[in-house]
Amino acid sequence: KQILITRPMVHLEDQDKMGFLPGGIEEKTGPWMRPISEALDFLKETTGERNRKIIEGMIEKKKFVTEPLDYIRGMSYYRCILIIDEAQNLTPHQVKTIITRAGEGTKIIFTGDLGQIDLRRRLDRRSSGLAYAINRMVGHEEECKMVAATNFKETVRSPLAKFGERVL
Repeated sequence: KQILITRPMVHLEDQDKMGFLPGGIEEKTGPWMRPISEALDFLKETTGERNRKIIEGMIEKKKFVTEPLDYIRGMSYYRCILIIDEAQNLTPHQVKTIITRAGEGTKIIFTGDLGQIDLRRRLDRRSSGLAYAINRMVGHEEECKMVAATNFKETVRSPLAKFGERVL
C-alpha cells in the first residue's frame, strides 16, 4: 500500500539546543526527515532513469510517506512497509512499541549502525533497542520465519567515512 519512513528525533549531543520550531508538523519535522529525502534524491540520481521515474511516481502518489516516530503510539499499520532509520538510537521499549504496531501484511525494516549511537549517556552497543531486537528475535526459525538480520561489514558512505569510523 505504501512505504512509511521514520526515524527518532535525536539531537546530536543528546540535548535539544534548537528549541521550539515554528510551523506545522512538516516544518517541525523537516530537519529530522531531510536525510530521508536526500537518500531518495541520491537514489534517483544514481540508479538509472527507470528507477528515477519509479521513485518520483511513488512520491507523487504519496506511496513514500515520512512521519515522526514520536506519533506512532496508538497507530496500527496494515499492508505497508515501515522503515525505521537510525534505529541504533532507540531504546528496547521504543522498539517493542514499533513492532507491536504492525498490522496484517506489514513488514518492518530497522536500519542502524551500533557504532553510531548518539545517545551515549543512555545507550551503548548492548543496551540499544536495535541490539535488543536482534538478540531477542533472531534465531527463532523453528517458531517463525518472520525475522532476519543483515550485518554489513563495509562502510558505504565514502572512504573518508570508513577511515573516520576506524580511527576515531
